[in-house]
This record gives sequence, structure tokens and C-alpha cells, in this order.
Amino acid sequence: MLVAAAVCPCPPLLVPEVAAGAAPELDAARTACADALGVLAASRPDLLVVVGPAGQDGRGIYPQGAAGSFKGLGVDLAVRLGTAAPERTRQSAGEGAPGSATERELPQSLAVGSWLLARTERFDVPVEGLGVGEPLAGDRRAETGRELAGRADRVALLVMGDGTACRTVKAPGYLDERAAGFDAEVARALGAADTAALMALDEQLAYELKVAGLGPWQVLAGAAEGAGLAGQLLYEDAPYGVGYFVAVWS
Repeated sequence: MLVAAAVCPCPPLLVPEVAAGAAPELDAARTACADALGVLAASRPDLLVVVGPAGQDGRGIYPQGAAGSFKGLGVDLAVRLGTAAPERTRQSAGEGAPGSATERELPQSLAVGSWLLARTERFDVPVEGLGVGEPLAGDRRAETGRELAGRADRVALLVMGDGTACRTVKAPGYLDERAAGFDAEVARALGAADTAALMALDEQLAYELKVAGLGPWQVLAGAAEGAGLAGQLLYEDAPYGVGYFVAVWS
């Protein structure tokens, strides 16, 4: 049964080493994420699953200890899902290193989630990852969530995902006047733990507005069915023209 969930954005810029000189711009988001993960830790789960968007090659389940890195962004920083603090990639070479034959590398969203977990250092439970591909239909996402919730007596989810990428003319998707309204509904639904509203989000519009979080949010909606959780929105903003949200359900 799902006992708690934290919703966080997944831009690599959350990692200060990646953001470099721009790191202070997301300090408020990092603080809100830390607060949300504190709620997860306080829920005393038996299993924690990190859920995030993934491309075709990144879909599926990742075991505890699966490796990821930010080397594609020019930063020699590696992470492992549900394990100790991040480490420099030059020091993580060898068996089980990112890209080795023994494991797939985490998609970027799960790498950011792994970094958040390592920064929190309050979890001593089994951790898994789930990369959600956009081709997965909404009803199948909800069913996946229900399956996750049934994996243990007390399940917690860390749900990674961004809103629209069209909030300003400098946004990755340029300015689209529909983006603000879409993000406002997402923020309302996340803050109210409104599973029906998350499932009702327009999938075609989300695609047009370059929303990265729809799949993970709908997995959360399925997992939370019947759990009676209350929601709280901790952070909402659109730095760089992309909608970012932090929320907790408990």
C-alpha cells in the first residue's frame, strides 16, 4: 500500500555541480525537495521506488545500486540508486560502472532522483527505480502504479517529472500561451492529491507542451487509488521557462 509520495522536478540543474554558477537559482527548489524527502523518510516505508520519465532505452525497472552519471553534461559525477553519496566518475570505473555489461545506466531523471536520495541520507530501506516511457498509455500507467503499491505493506514513491517547457520565449519549447494553464492544473492536482485530475490531463496537449512528468504523475495516481492520502504543494515556479513542482502526499 502507498503510504507517502514526494513529487520533485528532474532537471540536471538541480545538481549544483551541473548548474555551476547558476546553482543558487534553484536553491529554493532543492530545499523543497529535501523537505519532501523528509516526509518520505518519516513514513517508514518498507520499499521506496523512484519513478521518472525515460526514453525508449531507459524504460523498465532498475535495481538498487544501478549506476548513473552526469558525464554527458560535462560533469564527472556518478550516482548509484539508493546507495552512498555521489562520487567522481573517474573513481567509479570497473565492475558495475555506468555503461558496463552488468547493468544499464540510469536515465537522467532517475540519476537526479538518486542524487536527491544521497543528499538526504535518511533512508535505510530497499530502493528501486522505474523508468516510464511516454508510449505507455494512461490506463497502463495507472495499472503500473497499482502494481507498485502492492509490492509491500508500506510503499513510498519519489516521483520525478517536469511540467511544460513553454512558459517563456527563452524556454526550450518557446512560449505557448496554453502552458501556464496546464501547469496551474498540475499544481492544483498535486497539491490536492487529486488522482482523477492527474489521469484527466490532456495527453496530446502535454506532448505539444513538452511535459516530461505526465507518465510518472499518472503512475502515482494509480498507486494512490484508495490510499486516502492528503497532498501539499511545497514549491511551484518556472525558472528557465519550465514548470517545476514539489509536492508531498501522506
